[in-house]
Amino acid sequence: MDGAAGPGEGPAHETLQTLSQRLRVQEEEMELVKAALAEALRLLRLRGSSTSLQGSGTPAPTRDSIPAPPGLPPTCSPSLVSRGTQTEGKLEMEPSSGPPGLSNGPPALQGGSEEPSGTQSEGGCSSSSGAGSPGPPGILRPVQPLQRSDTPRRNSSSSSSPSERPRQKLSRKAASSANLLLRSGSTESRGSKDPLSSPGGPGSRRSNYNLEGISVKMFLRGRPITMYIPSGIRSLEELPSGPPPETLSLDWVYGYRGRDSRSNLFVLRSGEVVYFIACVVVLYRPGGGPGGPGGGGQRHYRGHTDCVRCLAVHPDGVRVASGQTAGVDKDGKPLQPVVHIWDSETLLKLQEIGLGAFERGDQGAFLCVVDDSNEHMLSVWDCSRGVKLAEIKSTNDSVLAVGFSPRDSSCIVTSGKSHVHFWNWSGGAGVPGNGTLARKQGVFGKYKKPKFIPCFVFLPDGNILTGDSEGNILTWGRSVSDSKTPGRGGAKETYTIVAQAHAHEGSIFALCLRRDGTVLSGGGRDRRLVQWGPGLVALQEAEIPEHFGAVRAIAEGLGSELLVGTTKNALLRGDLAQGFSPVIQGHTDELWGLCTHPSLNRFLTCGHDRQLCLWDGEGHALAWSMDLKETGLCADFHPSGAVVVVGLNTGRWLVLDTETREVVSDVTDGNEQLSVVRYSPDGLYLAIGSHDNMIYIYSVSSCGTKSSRFGRCMGHSSFITHLDWSKDGNFIMSNSGDYEILYWDVAGGCKLLRNRYESRDREWATYTCVLGFHVYGVWPDGSDGTDINSLCRSHNERVVAVADDFCKVHLFQYPCARAKAPSRMYSGHGSHVTSVRFTHDDSYLVSLGGKDASIFQWRVLGAGGSGPAPATPSRTPSLSPASSLDV
Repeated sequence: MDGAAGPGEGPAHETLQTLSQRLRVQEEEMELVKAALAEALRLLRLRGSSTSLQGSGTPAPTRDSIPAPPGLPPTCSPSLVSRGTQTEGKLEMEPSSGPPGLSNGPPALQGGSEEPSGTQSEGGCSSSSGAGSPGPPGILRPVQPLQRSDTPRRNSSSSSSPSERPRQKLSRKAASSANLLLRSGSTESRGSKDPLSSPGGPGSRRSNYNLEGISVKMFLRGRPITMYIPSGIRSLEELPSGPPPETLSLDWVYGYRGRDSRSNLFVLRSGEVVYFIACVVVLYRPGGGPGGPGGGGQRHYRGHTDCVRCLAVHPDGVRVASGQTAGVDKDGKPLQPVVHIWDSETLLKLQEIGLGAFERGDQGAFLCVVDDSNEHMLSVWDCSRGVKLAEIKSTNDSVLAVGFSPRDSSCIVTSGKSHVHFWNWSGGAGVPGNGTLARKQGVFGKYKKPKFIPCFVFLPDGNILTGDSEGNILTWGRSVSDSKTPGRGGAKETYTIVAQAHAHEGSIFALCLRRDGTVLSGGGRDRRLVQWGPGLVALQEAEIPEHFGAVRAIAEGLGSELLVGTTKNALLRGDLAQGFSPVIQGHTDELWGLCTHPSLNRFLTCGHDRQLCLWDGEGHALAWSMDLKETGLCADFHPSGAVVVVGLNTGRWLVLDTETREVVSDVTDGNEQLSVVRYSPDGLYLAIGSHDNMIYIYSVSSCGTKSSRFGRCMGHSSFITHLDWSKDGNFIMSNSGDYEILYWDVAGGCKLLRNRYESRDREWATYTCVLGFHVYGVWPDGSDGTDINSLCRSHNERVVAVADDFCKVHLFQYPCARAKAPSRMYSGHGSHVTSVRFTHDDSYLVSLGGKDASIFQWRVLGAGGSGPAPATPSRTPSLSPASSLDV
């Protein structure tokens, strides 16, 4: 059993490890050069003997007569030649990279005077366009790397073969030891070199030369990543191509954006509650009665391409306006904010108008919009035609609410930081741009001017109530103006304060006019809901439990039912008499940790809000949650489902009983964050991947409740990002932040397997490593190595789900070992997608939205049966040049 790091394992020890590793790399480079030169000389002799044999009438040796490396089929079909891809570089077919004992090469045959055709240096490659003959056996052929376009598209569905270069003389192919050194140099020397550049000068591109069928290579940030082809795969062309037959359908969205948005909750004519989170507007139909259980169903409007920030409902209770924030596309170009007007019954978009954040409209004819620029431009739009009728600079202060008076469409009110403005609008006979807007400032007079006025509501008698940050409700009434009244516009009337009532401790976040004429107010600090009668007489009140947060929005449902949105992203349902219960809950900060239960449709999430949450995927509800006190970054269930392990950002990891939530283990390994925790499939080991570059291994007993240190896997030169166990529970495959793929013999003492070629046929219980032969096709062109955050293979080994940095979830066929494989692509998240996992029976896929704090549950359609995926004929999606199917 390894203990904790001793005094000698400090900076000096790390420096020694770095120097040792660099020396090992340099030794391997020299071995590669020697092997390449020896192979070149052997091939020269082979070519000469072949010529003499042919001249004497003796048949030339065939491919079958050349011995193959162990594990490869005795014969290799010419179709084994593969096409390459490029990921900030290129991907190439190549054989082994050296003699036995090296970490990058297959073992050479012993006892023969000639090396087998598969033992050649990492720097070479043999490949063909697929249209011509691969050439005589034993002859090296050049590969022309795919040329990158000026504006590369992601995951291009095209797999056209590269054009062949003219054949070069063998002497030129074999003599390039300088190229080998450039290709296989240390990390330091390689970091400043373009992997596509040759010593010949700028603009030249260098190919590698090798015999086909042993490995493929891709480049990330100029770093070569070699992946060995399993022996059972005779040709990459035999692997599935095209997008998978399975598709995803958004089943449920967990969460509500109440933390930083206002006026985001309404009830439609159909009785559905409409709100938003990430890029999705959710239409939720509650189940049961007021204050009863949740349930119900969801529909989703998914027409937005960036986060939705505001919402308004037409007076007809059917049409909805939703505005998305300004953002950037995948190339960093700014995108304009936009407002969608859509039908809530059909979910079809009716109109699209410009600008950004906004509030509600008047009688369905006009929509008032306030953008989020420095000037907070106020504009009025004709909804039916989608044209702007008037626009004016509002204020340099933030605007938090805007609305038309229901009694007078020429009156518009805005409020926000230290102001209430009353606007008089003349429509200009409906001619675009001819309307005018004139402003009058609300005068507080003897009343204290508040710092913020977050909300207001129009009363039936024409007065206006405002709620402010001091906890006061002010009543504004119309009065005849005189020459001393400040303001402009020549209006005959103005608004003055006629009454004040202290309603809450702290800010008032929401006001709601009920059908019976009473008013509801929602407090921030005191979390109270208060019902007010005429003259602001308090009639009834209720308090929201503290763990749900403050009141953010209020909407009136059917009968006496109320819907309340809170600042901790919960949606509550109930009434003032019976209290409130949650129907929608969510996290409040960035999410990273996700794992699914081994036998139930449940999953667990954790993140920067320090909450650990167990979700019921069938009931669409939160089963339980607890405060971790620290940031949770990763989690995994024991195969028994009895306990779950959670990795924290301080190096601590906890094991909790899933029923009682009792902490049964609390261990710390190092002082850096943990990025992955994973039980072996038999439940006998636990692997902990840390940012200190180590994988800590624990032996586990008593269904996961007890553990003891078994050893450490040391050898990565960067932090651990992903790891998977083999099906027999004896080996680990791991990825690191510098794109290494390493293999470990855990049962044999946590040993690093230096010959990675020997692991090419190993079967893995899970596949979550983002680098490996079976998944290299998921990487897009031009990737910088951080574009894919998470990957998960389905349990039936048919599909691979991918979470990327561009707010998308992808679905690929498995294995995905073809260059630039096409995918089915799904949008909805408003932030980088941090994790994806399939449920135990592959019926659902769960994805986390990172900073948008959203959890999406996708139903997997068309995935019947179990076992390996059926062979799918090659097909190209009917899109293009688009790279994926956007569903």
